[in-house]
Amino acid sequence: MKNSKMQIGVGDVPITPLAYKYINQVLKSRRITYGKFIQAFEKEIAKLHAVKYAIFCNSGTSALQVALHALKKKYGWKNNDEVIVPAITFVATVNIVLQNNMRPIFTDVTSHDYMLDPQLLESAITPKTRAIIPVHIGGLPADMTPIMKIAKKYNLKIIEDSCETMFAKYNGQPVGSFGDFSCFSTYAAHTLVTGVGGFVCTSDSNLAIIAKSLLNHGRDGIYIGIDDDLGKKGKALFKVVDKRFSFIDVGYSYRATEFEGALGLAQLKDWKKLISARQANAKYLTHNLNDLSKFLQLPQIRKGSEHIFMFYPIMIKDKRIKRTELVFFLEDNGIETRYLLPLLNQPVYKNMWGNIEDKFPAAKNISRNGFYIGSHPGITQTELRYIVDKFHEFFKKYQ
Repeated sequence: MKNSKMQIGVGDVPITPLAYKYINQVLKSRRITYGKFIQAFEKEIAKLHAVKYAIFCNSGTSALQVALHALKKKYGWKNNDEVIVPAITFVATVNIVLQNNMRPIFTDVTSHDYMLDPQLLESAITPKTRAIIPVHIGGLPADMTPIMKIAKKYNLKIIEDSCETMFAKYNGQPVGSFGDFSCFSTYAAHTLVTGVGGFVCTSDSNLAIIAKSLLNHGRDGIYIGIDDDLGKKGKALFKVVDKRFSFIDVGYSYRATEFEGALGLAQLKDWKKLISARQANAKYLTHNLNDLSKFLQLPQIRKGSEHIFMFYPIMIKDKRIKRTELVFFLEDNGIETRYLLPLLNQPVYKNMWGNIEDKFPAAKNISRNGFYIGSHPGITQTELRYIVDKFHEFFKKYQ
C-alpha cells in the first residue's frame, strides 16, 4: 500500500502572492487575450536567452511544430526531407517532424548525458537532410559546439528543443541562443510553470513574422493582435481593417492567454532562486546517493555547462536490478517517477518502423534502465532525506 505520509511529485507549482496579484489584475482588466503580461513575459524571456524575439504560445510542442513549419516555408523544403533527432527525447520532438510531413532520422545518444552524440551526427546526414533538432534534456544543455560546427559545414538549420531547459548556459552562452529557432515549455513540472504554455524564439525577423502568423491561424502579419490597429488613422487604419480577416497560410490556433502570461511573469521574478533550489536539491541527492554509485549512474555535468535540474535523472548500472522493481518500490512509498524519455520502443513508432532499437544501443539501454525523480523547489529537506533513506532501504539486499 502506498505510503500516505509522503507524496513527492516530479513537479510543483509555485504560486506566490505576486501571482495572485497579477491574476486578479487580469480579471479586473477584462483583457484575457494577448496583452501586457504576455508582452512583458516575452520581453524578459528573450533578454534572458539572448534572442531578439520570444513568442508565447500554448505549449512547447506547438512552438516546435511552428518553428519547423516556418523553416520549411522560408527555405522551400519538400515533404519527406529529413530532420535529425536524438534517439532519446520526448515524443513531441519526433511528432512535429511527422506533422510537418518530413522524415525523422534518428541518431544515438551518449550514455553519460543522454543527449545527441555529436560523433555520430555526420553519419546521419544525407543530401535530403535539412535540419537538426538537438534536445537539452532535463536542464542540461546539449553539446552545442560540435553540433553547430557540423550544421555550418553542411548548411543545416538548427531548432533547439529546450522545452526542459531554461536559463542554463553552455560555455557562457544561454540555451536558446544557438539555433535558428529555440523552443521552451512552461507546462506542469517544467522550470517555469504556467499550466500550459511555451515559447518559440529566434533572432531572425523574417522567421519571427512567419512563426507569429502561423500561431494565429496563418493570419496576415499586419493584424496579429487586437492592439495592432491602435493609433492608426485614415489609410493606415483602413489597411489594417481590410486585412483583419486575411489568412496567408494554413496555420494553427496556438495562442495562450493573459492568465498564463501573468503566472509566468510572476515566477520569472524569482527565477534565480528557483534554479538555485533545484541545484541545491540535486547536489544533496548526489552527495547522499553517491555510496550507491556501483548500482546507479547519477547525473553528470559536462565541463562548461550549467545544469538547472528540471528533474533528477538516474540510470541503473547493475544488471541484477530490474528498473520496474526499483521504480515500483519508490512509487509505493510516495516518490513519483518517470521513465527517462523512452522513444523508439513506443507502440506508435514500432508500428511505423518496426523494432529499430538495436541500431541505437545507448538509447536502448537508457530506455530500459533510466528514470527520473523530482528535484523541484517545492521539495523539503525532510522529503529529500526520505528519498535518500528509501533508496538505501531498497539497496540493502544488494549490498
